[in-house]
Amino acid sequence: MKLKVLGCSGGIGGSTSRTTCFLVDDDILLDCGTGAGDLELEALKAIDHVFVTHAHLDHIASIPLLIDSVGESRCFPLTVYGTPETIRILRSHIFNWLVWPDFTAIPNRHRPFLRFQPVKVGEQVQLGARTITAMPAHHTVPAVGYCLDSGSGQLLYTGDTTYSKALISAINGLSRLRHLIVETAFPDEQHGLALASRHLCPNLLGTLLEEIEVSPDVYISHLKPGVGERIMSQIAAHGGRLRPRALGHGQVLEF
Repeated sequence: MKLKVLGCSGGIGGSTSRTTCFLVDDDILLDCGTGAGDLELEALKAIDHVFVTHAHLDHIASIPLLIDSVGESRCFPLTVYGTPETIRILRSHIFNWLVWPDFTAIPNRHRPFLRFQPVKVGEQVQLGARTITAMPAHHTVPAVGYCLDSGSGQLLYTGDTTYSKALISAINGLSRLRHLIVETAFPDEQHGLALASRHLCPNLLGTLLEEIEVSPDVYISHLKPGVGERIMSQIAAHGGRLRPRALGHGQVLEF
């Protein structure tokens, strides 16, 4: 499998600051932030599955526009996966005929442009030889991460989360984990804000990584614009066995 970074920033501002969206092979998106807008129309038409970690705007902003752009050209609905709570939020606050049309009823409920598929922590979705498993996360709204398994290697994307024993335990159960994408949204001087918003800062990340027993390549996402270099410098200063690197716009990971 192959993952391409379309967006991994904690905000916007600049040609490479796109919010979280990853293209997996040619037909899957992990989250659907502003990064999805950089895909050409034909590439957007090839997307069949969108796995959403949680309902915050920076992770779902492009879903409504994606459906509107490609719905009529598709032969079957685009499927959006998320926790039941995430799907309820999307139905209530986005696809509600007020913010955006309800594309689960367009053109009709028998042949809609969009369908929702609930997934719970630990539940697997099988797409051919590929397995995608919802993983635990701890955020201000119901959230999950996702483990992608090609059959020969694994990649885990945490989504937005703070320190989580359940997440660490799940990571340690992945014997073929090659890549770990983990967020760090705030510098250490905003430790209190990180705790309140249930994000990570370098200190909290260091504690999490110290408890990881497997040895993946670790990549940092969700860096806030303007403070990314400081956050990465603080992460490096914490040291540790694993040596995280900043995830880059356009980067490709294979596993």
